[in-house]
Amino acid sequence: MTSLLVELQTEELPPKALKKLSEAFAQNLTKSLASQHFLADGSRTTVYGSPRRLAALVTNVLAKSPDEAFKQKLVPVKVGLDAEGNATPALLKKMKALGIDADVKSLKQVDDGKNVQLFYEGIRPGVELAHGLQTALEAAAFNLPIPKVMHYQLADGETTVSFVRPAKHLVVLYGEDVVPVSLLGLKADRLTSGHRFHTHELIAIKSADGYEEQMMTEAKVMPSFAKRREKIVHDVVEGARAIHGEAIMPEDLIDEVTALTEWPVIYESSFEEEFLKVPQECLILTMQQNQKYFAVQDEKGRLMNRFFLVSQLKAKDGGDAISAGNARVVRARLADAKFFYDQDKLQTLESRIPLLKNVVYHNKLGTQAERVERVKAIAAKVADLIGANRDQAVRAAQLAKVDLLTLMVGEFPELQGIMGEYYALHDGEDEEVALAIREHYQPRFAGDALPSTPVSLAVALADKLETLSGLFGIGQMPTGDKDPFALRRHALGVLRMLIEKNLNVAITDLVNIGYEAMKEVANVRDARDELLAFFEDRLRVMFKDKGYSAQEVDAVLATHPTMVLDVPARLQAVRAFAQLPEAEALAAANKRIGNILKKTVPETDVVDVALFDSEAEKALYEALCVAEPKAKAHYEAGHYTDLLKGLAPMKAPVDCFFEDVMVNVEDARVRANRLALLWRLHRTMNMVAELSRLAK
Repeated sequence: MTSLLVELQTEELPPKALKKLSEAFAQNLTKSLASQHFLADGSRTTVYGSPRRLAALVTNVLAKSPDEAFKQKLVPVKVGLDAEGNATPALLKKMKALGIDADVKSLKQVDDGKNVQLFYEGIRPGVELAHGLQTALEAAAFNLPIPKVMHYQLADGETTVSFVRPAKHLVVLYGEDVVPVSLLGLKADRLTSGHRFHTHELIAIKSADGYEEQMMTEAKVMPSFAKRREKIVHDVVEGARAIHGEAIMPEDLIDEVTALTEWPVIYESSFEEEFLKVPQECLILTMQQNQKYFAVQDEKGRLMNRFFLVSQLKAKDGGDAISAGNARVVRARLADAKFFYDQDKLQTLESRIPLLKNVVYHNKLGTQAERVERVKAIAAKVADLIGANRDQAVRAAQLAKVDLLTLMVGEFPELQGIMGEYYALHDGEDEEVALAIREHYQPRFAGDALPSTPVSLAVALADKLETLSGLFGIGQMPTGDKDPFALRRHALGVLRMLIEKNLNVAITDLVNIGYEAMKEVANVRDARDELLAFFEDRLRVMFKDKGYSAQEVDAVLATHPTMVLDVPARLQAVRAFAQLPEAEALAAANKRIGNILKKTVPETDVVDVALFDSEAEKALYEALCVAEPKAKAHYEAGHYTDLLKGLAPMKAPVDCFFEDVMVNVEDARVRANRLALLWRLHRTMNMVAELSRLAK
């Protein structure tokens, strides 16, 4: 089988988008070829992507797509054939439009339930690769997740085309042969550009299968994004190990550096030790964001004055000049960071508090100063609920946003909270308060660590509750995939703290506290019901992601549990209940009882045994009298699995009841008595979860 190579060589592509662009280009190309039946069994696609090229190698590609049988509906018989069975003008017109040349007698008649239709059955001949590939190329190039399209003119000075970056060369080889296709005003060829500095002439690609090796040896380009990334990680890790350190390598930074280089070469450099007096988070962020360097820490996690950089050049002098040049550049950057830090320390956080009134938080919710007062009020009440130090929580809440006014956070917004801790400690604030300033933003993202102390938890909860209460109160809820204020993340953070930190606090209490702090703000309405529903939706997503079924989650959340901490135990209990032999019948009975009670709700749950006129009623009542107190005891103790498993003996009396007893009889007293019995049974069964949601 023959391989197909497609390479689109361009000007420098946006580095943060390169990985997705290259994967989408190859995926779109392969998908289109497959849909046109050009791929034989065992076909595989290799993705290539470098700063100046998107490419893909597809193996086992057919030179011509196979002939295929097809069936085409034409028109109803009554429209296509006249009384003598000859073709009508309508049928002939339809066949001509479809390119079908066939004797009308060869057409099939099929009854589709509405009409008898005329069908043509034939063989559609395959097409040459060049024809199908033209379609595939356009699908590959014009369906990319392009951050921003560029419009540029072709060499003729008249034609304008649009792509992520101007395209320079198009290589399309089937085996060793060029396929005559075109894209973005370029005709396919075998010529491409090599490394910008190590090569000067165009490279003629000899064959599809030899593309990667030839690019490595002649073009000095490593076209595989994955292999470049692997080399960068390996060389940086080994370099750090050689100096008894460990490289700090965030995934996003690795991807970005990989997307900036076609021929990665790693060099080591350093900076003066005096800069290590600046908080290491500042230095690391400066190196990563401004220079794309990999910082290094020692075995104790302390930042070293060494770093690694990724270059495109294999220097003749071993890289001394490159290392020295980058040392000069980073020195200037770190000097700026040191200046910001030194200047910030000249003013205490407390002295900056009045300046928060000059910072607008939201045009409908006031300034940061007003917001801080609300967060303080919420933090005080939350601290009381969770047993945190109230005074420390209020103090941390008062100082939590002040570092937004510092030079360092102004330059690096990612350091908000982090710098607040450093400045608070410098000012002599309590360590618990300083830590809470750092941690009150947590969790910042999915999987992030939670605040570590009760004081930090109180302030973090307060900060998120104020945001949610305020923005919901002015109608700024998330819609669809739009969530500009990250409210889903805030809600998920609240839920994670309640569950993972074992906070025995009702979500309704927290929502009420948030509302109380917001209700004096003009234009803020009471949105507690919407906010509680939002929390419930986040719980639903959270536990589905943890592997619970939609039925299990819906059954638990249908009872609207206010103690979020209980939800995992309830879900485990529901899962255990579902394994019981009696579970299916009890869930179905629960659904039946629910449907009955929807029509008529009894005025009381008092059951009068004197009104029983069957053994089935009596047996169910006696079984309920045994199960009900046990269920209440298990519920109060939080033994939810024991509660649901304890319902198993109810199956037999429930089944007998519905077999032998009619609930809605004419006698009003008997009917009400039976409804009261079912009401109590339904209430007992649904303490932990609404079991009807488990019914099939």
